[in-house]
Amino acid sequence: MKKTRKATILFEDGTKCQGYNFGAPISSSGEVVFNTAMVGYTESLTDPSYNGQILTYTYPIIGNYGIPHPYKENDIHKFYESDRIQVSGIIISYYCNRPSHWNMHISLSDWLKNYGVPGVYGVDTRFIAKKLRVNGGSLLGKILIEKKDISFYNPNKENLSKKVSVKKKMLHGKGKYKIVLVDLGLKNNILRSFLRRNCSVTIVPWDYDFTKEEYDGLVISNGPGNPKIYEKTILHLRLYMKKEKPIFGICLGNQLLGLSAGGDTYKLKYAHRGHNQPVILLKTGKNFITSQNHGYVLDPKNLFFKKWKIFFKNLNDETCEGIIHDDKPFFSVQFHPEASGGPTDTEFLFDIFIDLMIRKYY
Repeated sequence: MKKTRKATILFEDGTKCQGYNFGAPISSSGEVVFNTAMVGYTESLTDPSYNGQILTYTYPIIGNYGIPHPYKENDIHKFYESDRIQVSGIIISYYCNRPSHWNMHISLSDWLKNYGVPGVYGVDTRFIAKKLRVNGGSLLGKILIEKKDISFYNPNKENLSKKVSVKKKMLHGKGKYKIVLVDLGLKNNILRSFLRRNCSVTIVPWDYDFTKEEYDGLVISNGPGNPKIYEKTILHLRLYMKKEKPIFGICLGNQLLGLSAGGDTYKLKYAHRGHNQPVILLKTGKNFITSQNHGYVLDPKNLFFKKWKIFFKNLNDETCEGIIHDDKPFFSVQFHPEASGGPTDTEFLFDIFIDLMIRKYY
C-alpha cells in the first residue's frame, strides 16, 4: 500500500500520533479503546458494544485474512455480529494489503471504505495501549484525515442502544423454549447460541415493556455505553423480577440486572477488552478464559444482604464478573459466554439457563 494519505490521531489531552490512512478517507471521532485479541477483527468491528468507539488493535498485523462474505442463515449474518461495522474508526500497527483466506470476500480496507469508517496504520499501538491504560482504559480522540478537523465526541453521554437496538419486536426460531431477549446491542452469536438449543427467541427493543410478556425466560443482552443511562430497561427489569422466572444477563445485561437489584456500577481503571481475561467460578474454584469488552463494572456490595452472591470474579483485578441469586433463578455474567471471537470455555452457561426453564424452577 502506498503511503500517500497521511492521518493524525489527536487525543483530548493534546497528544498526537501520525500515521497513514486506509479505509474511508474521512475524519472521525469517538472514545479510543484497545483490544488485545490476535484474531477476530471481523467480529469485534461488527460488535454493537463498540459503537461510538475508535478501536486500537495491539496485535501487530491486521487484515491478513480479509473479510468473509455477508452470508445469512435464517436471516442472521453467519460471520458478522451485527449487520454493519459499529466502530467509529480503527488504529493498527501494520495493515496487510495482500490478504488471503479461503473464505475471504473483500479486503478490510475496502470493507471499511464501503461503510464510511476510517482506519490508521503505521502507528505505535503499544504506545497508545500504554497511554490508554494509565487513563482508565480509554480517552476521547479523533482521526483527522488531511487535516480536516472535527469535534470530540463522548459516546458515554449518549443512549447508544437507540442506535443499535432493533426498532420493533422480532421472532427467530420455532423451538420449544420461549425466550424474550432485550436487545441493547445484541451480538448475533447470542441469538445463534439459543437457536441451537431448541429455543424460540423474541427480540425486543431496549426500551420495550416486556413485563406483560409470558415467556419461559428473559435474557438481557450486551450493549454499549454507560449502564446507568438505560433507566427504562432497569425499571422494566425490576418489575419483571417479581415474576421469579429465569433471567440471564450478559455483559451490559449483568450491570443492568445488578442495578435493578440495588447494586451500583463504576468505570474501571483498566477496561477489560480482549480474548484472554481469566475468571474464577467461586462455587467450584474452577478457572476459565473469557472474551470481554467493557469499560464499566458492577459493584455488588449492596446486594449481599438481598441474597445475591458474586458468581464469577476476575483473576487479574478481582472485580465482579457476575452475580447469582440464592433462591431465585436469576444470574448474569460480565464476560461473553457466546464468544465470537474468543474462547468458548463458558458456553455451558447457556445450558444452565435452558435447564432452569426445563425444570420450571419458578
